[in-house]
Amino acid sequence: RRKTRHLDAFVSASPAAFARLGVVVPKHRHRIVDRNRVRRRLRELGRTVLLPALRARGLALDVMLRARPEAYGAPFAALQEEIAWLTEELC
Repeated sequence: RRKTRHLDAFVSASPAAFARLGVVVPKHRHRIVDRNRVRRRLRELGRTVLLPALRARGLALDVMLRARPEAYGAPFAALQEEIAWLTEELC
């Protein structure tokens, strides 16, 4: 388990032969529009930053990202920095 300011990341070995990503965005008393925005941002960062790095190194990991309440007000750049840091930690 890894924690950042806006995210909790849970990592485990994957039963599949490739890296996989899961995204969880709890309500935290926010509207569905806000939850969907955070979910789209995390999926995009996982698709463009996290998964390609894991696959390039041949790591078969399951990564689950859980948004913390602070993620709702975070700018995209802050989430991107945290995903990049998490990628370096895992690789």
